[in-house]
Amino acid sequence: YASKTIPLATKVTIAGGALYVAYDSGLLGGSEQGSKVIGKAKAAFPPAVDEWVKYFGFELPAFPKIGFAPVEAWNSGVHSSISALSSGPTAVGDYTNQGLQYLKDLAK
Repeated sequence: YASKTIPLATKVTIAGGALYVAYDSGLLGGSEQGSKVIGKAKAAFPPAVDEWVKYFGFELPAFPKIGFAPVEAWNSGVHSSISALSSGPTAVGDYTNQGLQYLKDLAK
C-alpha cells in the first residue's frame, strides 16, 4: 500500500507545485499578464544559460529568435473557436442535407 502511495504523493506534489508557480508568476492570468511573464523569462534565460555553460564547460548553439506575441495568439485562437462554434449548427445542417441526398441517390 505504501509503495503505491509514495510515488502518487510525489507526483501530486510536483504537479501542485508547478501549478502554484505558474499561478503565482502570472502565467494563468490574462494575456497581457502572460506576455509580461514571458518577457521576464526571456530576459532571465540567457544569463542562466551563460552561467550553466561556464559551470559545465561546454558551448551550446545559439537560440533562434522567435517572434511570438501571446496576446495575438490568444486573440486569434479565441476568434477561431468562436467562429467555429457559431458556424457549427449551419455546418451540421449542411452535412445532414448532403448525407440525406447521398442516401436518396443510393436508393434510386
